Amino acid sequence: MLTVIADKENITEKEITITDKSDCNHVQNVFRLGKGDGLRVIDGEFEYLTEITNIAKKEIKLKIIKKNTDNYSLNINIDAAIGILKNEKMNMTIKKLTEIGVSKIIPLQTERVVVKINEKKEKWDITVREALKQCKGVKFTEIVPVTKLQSINYELYDKIVYAYENSDNTEPLVNIVNKNDKNILYIVGPEGGITEEEVNFLKEKGATEISLGKRILRAETAAIVIGGILANVYN
Repeated sequence: MLTVIADKENITEKEITITDKSDCNHVQNVFRLGKGDGLRVIDGEFEYLTEITNIAKKEIKLKIIKKNTDNYSLNINIDAAIGILKNEKMNMTIKKLTEIGVSKIIPLQTERVVVKINEKKEKWDITVREALKQCKGVKFTEIVPVTKLQSINYELYDKIVYAYENSDNTEPLVNIVNKNDKNILYIVGPEGGITEEEVNFLKEKGATEISLGKRILRAETAAIVIGGILANVYN
């Protein structure tokens, strides 16, 4: 069933109004839906199963058939701090981490970040919304403003891990985290990785160094792999 996103102010007890131009066009001209057809709607908190009651070029009216709580999110909080990557790589990483169920993405300005930020946060938020429609999720992955490594509030987390290509730690990630960890932060540097100074800073904050094997993974690959492993542990 096609999923669209509704703003909370457009939702009443019995009815939902869809006003997003892209969604209206998609419903009518791509899926060619009409009165009586079903739509799945999310608002970042709930899932609604609905039926189209009226359809126009700029507005679609829906009758709420059933309202469900969010059964698609992970039962813990996983945040990912990612060194800023080139535009398409960053967009792809945001998309995949949204699909995995990461709660928050922290774009990191680290020493080896060389990318000039051409993407605005609003565009990253759009990437999240589009990814959410495809993966059956309900809760929006939050993207915070660009942050320095030293500005993260590490006290919020039960477990902090960071990927380091020069690590000699061979213990698998699944053995480092445990079921008692409810708030997890993982950190991946940009292309070129993190510096030794940044590693020492993270160690002072109580972070655990991890390796992803003998091969050197691209930053976007590492971010997705770690997120997938953590999501699988707590699924």
